[in-house]
Amino acid sequence: MDCLNDFFSDVSGFLWGWPMIILLLGTHVFLTLRLRFPQRKMLTAIRLSVKRDKGAEGDVSQFAALATALAATIGTGNIVGVATAVSLGGPGAVLWCWLTGVFGISTKYAEGLLSIKYRVKANDGRMLGGPMYAIERGLGWKWLAILFAFFTAIAALGIGNTVQANAIATIAHESYDISPYITGLLVCALTSAVVLGGVKSIAKVCSRLVPFMALFYVIGCVYILVHNSHYLWPAMQLIVQSAFNPEAAGGGFVGSTVMMAARFGIARGLFSNESGMGSAPIVAAAAQTRNPVRQALVSSTGTFWDTVVICALTGLVIVSSIIAHPDISYDDGAALTKAAFSKIPLVGTPLLSFGLLTFAFSTILGWCYYGERAVEYLKGKRWMQAYRVVYILAVFVGSVMSLTTVWNIADCMNALMAVPNLISLLLLSGVVVKETKRYLWEGHLEDVDLDT
Repeated sequence: MDCLNDFFSDVSGFLWGWPMIILLLGTHVFLTLRLRFPQRKMLTAIRLSVKRDKGAEGDVSQFAALATALAATIGTGNIVGVATAVSLGGPGAVLWCWLTGVFGISTKYAEGLLSIKYRVKANDGRMLGGPMYAIERGLGWKWLAILFAFFTAIAALGIGNTVQANAIATIAHESYDISPYITGLLVCALTSAVVLGGVKSIAKVCSRLVPFMALFYVIGCVYILVHNSHYLWPAMQLIVQSAFNPEAAGGGFVGSTVMMAARFGIARGLFSNESGMGSAPIVAAAAQTRNPVRQALVSSTGTFWDTVVICALTGLVIVSSIIAHPDISYDDGAALTKAAFSKIPLVGTPLLSFGLLTFAFSTILGWCYYGERAVEYLKGKRWMQAYRVVYILAVFVGSVMSLTTVWNIADCMNALMAVPNLISLLLLSGVVVKETKRYLWEGHLEDVDLDT
């Protein structure tokens, strides 16, 4: 296991070097500029996300598609992932994570647009889409589409499954002394009960679970920040200063570099909001929407809620708690998370437990859909049932694996998924601009897309 961990740690370090950071952030910034800052349309996007587009083609409502994407997106990356970035890259990693989310809104917008533009209708009437279809139909590069689908099917077992199951088992064991084996079996059973029902079952559960769990967590974080109010402004200053001068953090963070802060902040930001990875567009393609731009706007709200709001709150909670309690250890992300939240009387530990359990479980559900669609693209519908069985079994395996190994594998899969998707986004950006001009800039957002 140590050799396996060392291998994936080295691969992760290589994949998340300057080339990936430049490609990812460069794509975010490029699309933001070329699309005239779609972030400014966030209020319109939020309004559309809760409005049913009656009469439009699709399998689930726009809100159900967004909830499923958020279920897959809002996971341990929002809690443990942020703390891991802080422990490895210093408080400045929080700013890099946040900036990845702000600019990533444009990338998520483009992904959502292309998912609708190039989606196809299966023989049974289901809508299928995502980067693999955009790459094949938009660029004509079947080989790259196959690579993306393969990486997605594998990544779903890592980022969307074993990482999340491990977080659930860890918090259940440390907080309530429940054996990881028992937790693994229980989560397997719950996962089976939902995912065997297909996308509509997953979307139904996520639509009810996501708003409740996110609101509860945000309210809890706000309470903690009020409790830490004397340290809130110093925490914000430290985050900004150490993003460009990590030595300013002092203490256990001495030795961090700007590269480390950027690398771990951006990596955890991608892990959290998945902008540029190409996962969320897979479920966005199933949405009932009259034109690609409406769903693009709805999809972009996922990154806003996930990173700009939730990850930012988590980062402020952790850094303000570190300042308030200098005795907190920075060596391990999970330990840092637990220590930071446990310092808050009454609500700290229960909030952490509830957040991890619900966030992680919802992510397992959402990523199962992504993996299934990838397998269906590669091998056809007949292989989906076998993949579901493997996926459910992986929940148990993840519950008893080493967390460090799981995180390193997940980081590698994130990068391998992102590269083909980012390439397609850059090469198809002209299509995104054309559709945006037609429906958004020229004021035809209510029009029906007669081309599809």
